[in-house]
Amino acid sequence: MPQPKALNIPNLLTIGRIAAVPAVVACFYFEGNTFRWLAFTLFAVAAITDFLDGYLARVWHQQSALGRMLDPIADKLLVSAILLMLASSGQLAGWALWAAIIILCREILVSGLREFLAELNVSVPVTWLAKWKTTAQFVALAILLLGPAGEIIYKDLETVGLTLLWISAVLTLYTGYDYFRVGIHHIIGDDA
Repeated sequence: MPQPKALNIPNLLTIGRIAAVPAVVACFYFEGNTFRWLAFTLFAVAAITDFLDGYLARVWHQQSALGRMLDPIADKLLVSAILLMLASSGQLAGWALWAAIIILCREILVSGLREFLAELNVSVPVTWLAKWKTTAQFVALAILLLGPAGEIIYKDLETVGLTLLWISAVLTLYTGYDYFRVGIHHIIGDDA
C-alpha cells in the first residue's frame, strides 16, 4: 500500500485548525458583537475539521505520521488558547476558572504521559468517552465565545456554556484517569 503524502487534505484541515487559533484570538482584541460572531464562526469551522480530518484520513486511507502528531496538538492549541482568552477577558472567573484549570492541567499531563508511553511503544486508544469530552468542550467553548452576542439566541446561553464546560471538566478528569491508569503500570514497573 503506498504511503500517503504528508500534505493531503486531512493534514491540511489539521493545519487549518492550527492556523485558526491566532485568528480566533485576534477577535478578542476588538469590541462588538460582530467580532464575537466571527470568533464563534472561525472556532466552529475549526472544531468541525477535528471530526473531518480523522474521518477523511480513514476513509481515503491517508493516515500519516504527520497527521497523528498534529491532530492532538491542534486540539490542545485551540482549546487552551480559547480558555486563556476567556479567562483574560474575565468571562471565565470564580468557580468557572477551575473548570478551565482542570481541562488545561489534564491536557498537559496526558500529553506528557502519551509521550512517555510512546517511547515504550504503548498506545492508549482514544475512547468514545474521550470523544464525547472533546465534543462537550468544543460546544461549551463555542457558546462561551459568543458571550453577550449569544443573548439574541437564548437569554441564558452563557449559563449553558458554563454548564457544558463543567461537564467537560468532569469528563476530562475521568478520561485523564484512564490514561494515568494505563501509564502507572509502566511507570512503576520501570522504577522497580
